[in-house]
Amino acid sequence: MGMLINGELVDNWLEKEVEEGEFKRMESTFRHWVTNDGSSEFAAEANRYHLYVSDACPWAHRTVIFRKLKKLEGVIGLSLVEADMFDDGWTFEEQGKYSDALYGLRYMHEIYTRADKNFTGQITVPVLWDKKLNTIVNNESSEIIRMLNSAFNDFTDVKTDYYPDAIRDEIDKINKPIYENINNGVYRCGFATSQDAYDKAFERLFNELENVEVILSKQRYLLGSELTEADWRLFTTLIRFDAVYVGHFKCNLKRISDYPNLSNYVRELYQIEGVAETVDFEYIKRHYYYSHTSVNPTQLVPRGPELNFTSPHDRNVRFGA
Repeated sequence: MGMLINGELVDNWLEKEVEEGEFKRMESTFRHWVTNDGSSEFAAEANRYHLYVSDACPWAHRTVIFRKLKKLEGVIGLSLVEADMFDDGWTFEEQGKYSDALYGLRYMHEIYTRADKNFTGQITVPVLWDKKLNTIVNNESSEIIRMLNSAFNDFTDVKTDYYPDAIRDEIDKINKPIYENINNGVYRCGFATSQDAYDKAFERLFNELENVEVILSKQRYLLGSELTEADWRLFTTLIRFDAVYVGHFKCNLKRISDYPNLSNYVRELYQIEGVAETVDFEYIKRHYYYSHTSVNPTQLVPRGPELNFTSPHDRNVRFGA
């Protein structure tokens, strides 16, 4: 990930996020909004904005999915960082799939200092970049997906609303425990440096997975019959769970494949048109196992497990097509 202090790169970024053995994620820094009503300096325009993402990162994956679902590929550009991440943070190759499409830079931290030469904070993805004002609009995934959900509707034929007014309070309510206990919970397990911190995170994680399993036994999606942002926020953790978090982060009480409803649910979402294209398991495993040397000092990348998210699911039969 990497970290800057007054524009200077520092080592051991993970140590800054661990207190008394517990992993505590820092808040995102850039929190501006793209709007389509003139209420901000960042107006919704085609070809003005660019996403910087990693295919490994579940937070970045949210934004890639929304860009795909809303058919915004021709409206918002995209650059992928390389899978490996060490002391310099997220990196780009000089040419090819994992190069910086805008400026040809080698490191993600150079994007941050391009926006603010004295920046202090974590060098995270995703980043929504404004090519017109040459700055970062936002680096908080939960806010970027809401911009992609509605701010660019004038530039796409897809008007699907994953954060509808009528159930926003319900979405916000269910997002909170899922983020705290599952999305961030796997990291609290994996980056814990004390047994007590790990045990607490582990218990919260699997209690919440059981809660969600019960919800999905009664209805198709987290909020009922309507697919919302809450489902996509959960999906990006679930899709990585058996491949990475079970082994690498010691989240090994159960696999997602051991939960009948969760496993069918994640297969349904994976099989929605375009979503499978956003998932690269070799890249995902390479990043976690090879780059997290504090967790996996040998850097051995496992060849398994065998996963098949294309097998039939039962959600149509149980809840209607």
